[in-house]
Amino acid sequence: MTKKISGANNCTIQEVSLTPNASESGGNYFSVYNRVVVITGGNRGNGFAIANGLSNAGAKVVRIDLAFDNKLNTEDIEFDLTNQTKIKSLVEDITEKYGRIDALVNNAGVSIASANPYADESTYEKTLSVNLHAAFAMCSAVCPIMASHNSGSIVNLTSLGAELAFPNNPSYQISKAGLRQLTKALARDWGEFGIRANNICPGYINTAMTAKSFTDNELHQKRKNNTLMKRWGESADLVGPAIFLISDASSYITGTDIYVDGGWTANGGL
Repeated sequence: MTKKISGANNCTIQEVSLTPNASESGGNYFSVYNRVVVITGGNRGNGFAIANGLSNAGAKVVRIDLAFDNKLNTEDIEFDLTNQTKIKSLVEDITEKYGRIDALVNNAGVSIASANPYADESTYEKTLSVNLHAAFAMCSAVCPIMASHNSGSIVNLTSLGAELAFPNNPSYQISKAGLRQLTKALARDWGEFGIRANNICPGYINTAMTAKSFTDNELHQKRKNNTLMKRWGESADLVGPAIFLISDASSYITGTDIYVDGGWTANGGL
């Protein structure tokens, strides 16, 4: 049986099972063993933790970043994601080597401080280029490949700022809100071809990006107290949700947001 993919070069694909066969991993629906997973921004912070967790769970992980100084049992590709005209060729090279891409984790992101964020066009353009445009280009290149196997999972790392307002960083919030909605568009347009798309929405996680808040005692306590669990998150807190969304355990979940925020969004503040 075949299907024609509208909007993906009108290519014809063979219809197969909707998800990778769980029997290949002994019936463990949380297994990511032998899955080919591409993760952007995989050198440090959240991306490093997710890549490490997936690799330890048996996935074949391909990390993409500007440079690498934290080694893992992964394939590491140095690539500037702002060079979006080259992303399609990058994805094709990965596919040629591994034969498929089972999952894409769009983790790469920047948050740039600016004295005048509403007048600083360079900050706006750089932030959207990395946080949103690169993810769009990666998804555009990966989706037809996943569709050819009628199976795939896209996991986008958004933020509390995708839904809630925070001061003096509009470019970041715009980019993450756009990424959040991109995920829902992907779920809508590619679901019938076996592709799922979901968001992981981290709260305040202790990484280099949040170091200013984490090391400032007043801000540290304020962030902590706004959670229901009364602690900051760690990058390791994101590993389980990522494995869940990539594995067969989430085979009927798409277009949704998983908040890993210690209860921040649920807190009424009273």
